[in-house]
Amino acid sequence: MKRITVLLAEDHTIVREGFRKMLELETDFEIVGEAQDGRQAVAQAKKLHPDVVLMDIAMPLLNGLEATRQVLKALPATKVLMLSAHSDDAYVKNATESGAVGFLLKQTSAHDVCRAIREVKMGNTFFSPSISKRVDRLNPQSPERARTRNSKVAALTSREMEVLQLIAEGKANKETAAELGIGLKTVEKHREHLMEKLDIHDTAGLTRYAISAGIIESSVQLTIV
Repeated sequence: MKRITVLLAEDHTIVREGFRKMLELETDFEIVGEAQDGRQAVAQAKKLHPDVVLMDIAMPLLNGLEATRQVLKALPATKVLMLSAHSDDAYVKNATESGAVGFLLKQTSAHDVCRAIREVKMGNTFFSPSISKRVDRLNPQSPERARTRNSKVAALTSREMEVLQLIAEGKANKETAAELGIGLKTVEKHREHLMEKLDIHDTAGLTRYAISAGIIESSVQLTIV
């Protein structure tokens, strides 16, 4: 029997190793790669073509939401299961609108994680038990149709999502330009578009939005005045 190939995308090494050891106990799984940030996850997925990606929602360089969009654009047959320590409605909604077909809390049991991988490989969806009862209310449409809905996150382009993350991480426009390899005026234009689309008109507001959407870790909130 062909094993289900899995890519692990998680920036915390101890968590990633925990998932690897857990999944290696199952005879029908094969861990084909690991990534510690969103950009690595996209590159590894394009190289390895995994059946399933376990994708952390908040990662450095590129968050899991945008990484999911980029992976699925390149590999429509790959299934993404989003991972998070948080179960906020906004996190779950943004994950499914980005194309994820499941959402797992990091404290989910090993049994449910393994079951989730098998379910999504078969074309089904899977959500941690504490979340599943809320999914129909959050996304009454299927995940495939939900990703095209006109939500604020779904309306942002890939580049705007990257710029938003870097702004929320405290990067100045010049640093953002250097990180993304684009011009300073281009960054400023993306920043303007973000503020227009999100109807937010200051950096602190953009940062708060990024936290509420799960784009960056909520711990960053401690630095906001």
